[in-house]
Amino acid sequence: MTLQFSLGNTAATTVDTPCIVVGVYEQGALSSAAEAVDLASDGLIRQQIESGDITGKAGSSSVLFAPPGISAKRVLVVGLGVQKSFDGARFQKVNHEAARALGRLPLSTAVSYLSEVDVPGRDAAWRVRVAALASDFAAYRYTATFKPRDKPKPAELATLTFAAGDEAQAALEQAIAIAEGVRFARELANLPPNICNPAYIAAQAQAFADQHDKVSCKVLDETQMSELGFGSLLAVARGSANKPRLIALEYKGGNDGDKPYAFVGKGVTFDSGGLSLKPGPGMEDMKFDMGGAAGVMGAFVAAVKMGLKLNLVCVVPSVENMPGGDSYRPSDVLTSLSGLTIEVLNTDAEGRLILCDALTWTAKTFQPHTLIDAATLTGACVIALGKHASGLMSKHDDLAAELLAAGEETLDRAWRLPLWDDYQVQLESGFADVANIGGKTAGAITAGCFLSRFTDGQRWAHLDIAGTAWEDGRKGLATGRPVALLAQWLLSRSEK
Repeated sequence: MTLQFSLGNTAATTVDTPCIVVGVYEQGALSSAAEAVDLASDGLIRQQIESGDITGKAGSSSVLFAPPGISAKRVLVVGLGVQKSFDGARFQKVNHEAARALGRLPLSTAVSYLSEVDVPGRDAAWRVRVAALASDFAAYRYTATFKPRDKPKPAELATLTFAAGDEAQAALEQAIAIAEGVRFARELANLPPNICNPAYIAAQAQAFADQHDKVSCKVLDETQMSELGFGSLLAVARGSANKPRLIALEYKGGNDGDKPYAFVGKGVTFDSGGLSLKPGPGMEDMKFDMGGAAGVMGAFVAAVKMGLKLNLVCVVPSVENMPGGDSYRPSDVLTSLSGLTIEVLNTDAEGRLILCDALTWTAKTFQPHTLIDAATLTGACVIALGKHASGLMSKHDDLAAELLAAGEETLDRAWRLPLWDDYQVQLESGFADVANIGGKTAGAITAGCFLSRFTDGQRWAHLDIAGTAWEDGRKGLATGRPVALLAQWLLSRSEK
């Protein structure tokens, strides 16, 4: 069930709802809605603070049942942390935790007054959009479950109203569209690799295109790619019984003749490493190696749902990287679609080998205004930036600045890494134009440098989302990043 959102401006003390959500800072400072509830209920919230039952610690929550003096049946009091250091990231966190807490209560609707909490430098529209996206993220449930379900389902949060005026309506509608894109990406990436293979991704793309008038879909199979000369991509796919696909979604929301914006996403539906086999522990996470594909497709969905006035292309090279009798080998030399030859030093550096052909094809076929790829490309990026920031590389300072700003606006943040020519020497080969790895040092950067050789003349940027595309742990789910970043970047382009 998808969480539905709306806006309302009824006072916290008089709104008739199963639950309202208010905020309390550490040291006992109350938000305006919490203050109103406290006054109407004869100091109930302050009594709980004095007893220690409510701490105000960021993300903590307490439920007050049947509070006197107000119409709501419950009050969920959420901790906001220290007031003087309250910022956008904390605001996102408390809304996420509030939605999680609401999800544990036996109710289907609630009203949140956290959207009224002041965030320095941010307006009501921003607060509503971030609150809605954080709440939707928390409410997401992986629906393609393979477990038997015999127990009756309890009441589930279905609608959430945010306290705000009409000035935030457009922002809420944007949030609903972006949330749909995030859910699309998460669902695709969470599926097991025996379901989500290249043909399945192609089918999902075609199904979306069939539902939207301004969207078309083209899929190339291995025969068509072979005729065109996709020598690098096809080499990666050779070891698998699941045949590769090149998927191209096209949205014509702008004027005829306007150059499209283009996204390319790495779609390795399972990455065993090929003959350069990965270690067994943790290999189950390699179903998420199509997180780049899921992310760009999710951003595409968001752009279509927002009805952005621009043209957009989304290209997904999709393969499965497996060891087999016909697998490509370390020391093979491949001829890419661009004509550049590539010496394979490691078959586990396969993402760049499918991306380079897809980038070449996208540039030639669509002649885009701007070309951006997203990929769970390197473990080195995870080491460098952890799970919080995506790696961003571009030789175009203006494009890098635009993407960084989009990340800050949505809190789907990236950090720029250098793409200097100094690093290119690490990719030199004695047997081909370029090697597919650059050695132990600067692995994320040399991967970006490799891709840069196939984007000459393009306004291009690369996002390495290896650290941000999914959560850690056996029950870790896909995050849907960088859907919000890319959707915001497109929204800003559309507004201009």
